[in-house]
Amino acid sequence: MVVREFAERGADLELVGIQKRFPGFTAIESLDLTIPAGSFFALLGPSGCGKTTTLRLVAGLEEPTQGRILIGGKDVTATKSHQRPVNTVFQSYALFPHMTVLENVAFGLKRRRIGDPLGKAHEALRLVELDHLAQRRPQQLSGGQQQRVALARAIVNRPALLLLDEPLGALDLKLRRQMQLELKSIQEEVGLTFLHVTHDQEEAMTMADTVAVMNKGAIEQMGAPEVLYELPRTTFVANFLGQSNLFTGAVVATTGAAITVEAGGSRIVVPTARAQRHQGEVTVGVRPEKVVLHLEEPTATPDRNLLGPGRIIDVSFSGVSTQYIIETPGLGTVLVFAQNVGMGPAAAVGDEVWVSWDVEHGFGLDDDPAEAGRFPADASTRSIAVQQREALVTELEEN
Repeated sequence: MVVREFAERGADLELVGIQKRFPGFTAIESLDLTIPAGSFFALLGPSGCGKTTTLRLVAGLEEPTQGRILIGGKDVTATKSHQRPVNTVFQSYALFPHMTVLENVAFGLKRRRIGDPLGKAHEALRLVELDHLAQRRPQQLSGGQQQRVALARAIVNRPALLLLDEPLGALDLKLRRQMQLELKSIQEEVGLTFLHVTHDQEEAMTMADTVAVMNKGAIEQMGAPEVLYELPRTTFVANFLGQSNLFTGAVVATTGAAITVEAGGSRIVVPTARAQRHQGEVTVGVRPEKVVLHLEEPTATPDRNLLGPGRIIDVSFSGVSTQYIIETPGLGTVLVFAQNVGMGPAAAVGDEVWVSWDVEHGFGLDDDPAEAGRFPADASTRSIAVQQREALVTELEEN
């Protein structure tokens, strides 16, 4: 690997009061975000949540309706895209097929008349461990190798900020996982600031130091991947970042250590410190892998929540684990992920079972169960036509 001096350390990125409105809909409501220099930051969310619009605003491919964009403390809101210390790696690698790998990486340096373009290109290729293929053409490389060439081309001119727009989406599962680790390793080695946009939860959690989960133009929750997973604050985060068993009911008891929620005739205890709301109607939950399946009714203990009896309505064997869906009276279905430590599933469809989990593994959400959507629907013919035109323009620009 090339030493850290290959590139200057990345710069801070700061978004202040960013709003982006298109005719007929709001892409970003009001976004304030600071990404420290040298960090690997992921914007995670479903299609239409505003993450790609945010990336395009930072790149200078879109202009904000309101707000400011600062890179390294410098306001670049009105700066053209080619004048910003930013490079982007897209899902489509956009390599020139008639050029060698080395020529592809050196292309931008030559256009900007930067000294020793071939030497710098070799240096970037050594960083991604592809210098031995410098004379090949892109079509002679695998998908993963092409992705690394695109990365080398993006970092060769030492941008303060590297934008990654779902760069691994075209790769198969095994190669994608390999590239996740390699990208993280390269980011740590070079020290640039990486802003990674993705809808893949595993990808974000594997690579990023900090993950921001976006929904309907706003950040629902931001923090370290393990914190977001273990302690989601909203229903959206709990369900988008993995899967969750959620139960809604009234708080019937509160102590300094825990709250008790009555849901569907059952009582569920959650630590006060892990609950966002402590009175009224609340939603509490637990991750499926934290739940234990019992074929016989266990003895109730104060440190465990116990539900049942219920009946298994589906069993899915996935190799590493078995997924059980249990119909529980008054509570609907409960999902259990059981690690496969024996020979196949331990229970079958139709079996009567109980489920339990450690009280310390539960969490309470901040949602108001009756809360309305953030934006009113706008499905007029005009707004749909505008959206389709904008999508086409975006696609043409990226290609």
